[in-house]
Amino acid sequence: MLTDDERREIEAEVAVSHDRRSGCIEALKVIQARRGWVSDEAVHDVAEFLGMTPEELDGAASFYSLIFRKPVAEKVLKVCDSVVCWALGSQSLMGYLEQRLGVKAGETTADGRFTLLPICCLGDCDHAPVMMVNDTTIENVTPEILDKLIAGEEVAGRI
Repeated sequence: MLTDDERREIEAEVAVSHDRRSGCIEALKVIQARRGWVSDEAVHDVAEFLGMTPEELDGAASFYSLIFRKPVAEKVLKVCDSVVCWALGSQSLMGYLEQRLGVKAGETTADGRFTLLPICCLGDCDHAPVMMVNDTTIENVTPEILDKLIAGEEVAGRI
């Protein structure tokens, strides 16, 4: 069930769209920002609110890689795997994170602190390799930077 606040926020987002349905990703972002992820129940409720079928909305949610369809950790580590980042070592950084965290890409650590995800181009190729921690971009990533992230230390980034 959508809360009144969620309905108001979704309504504000879709008001600037061509039609209600074209605001579906923004509506899903509202749910994710408030709940941390988008459950099947939320897809059903948002679809009904927007005049879509749940299948149509799930198709959009599944296509857009920044909509989480299962619970994620407090910190989501998104490692860019574009060709430039790959050429500059993102694959080895992903392997380093998998080894340090004890998870594979797409998984969440047992303590719920980190979810590790590959992500298509972050559009910051001149600072590759690049990753995001939640909504903060981290440029020129090194194993030392990853160690600081895992230890909970502050790492310079930009939002």
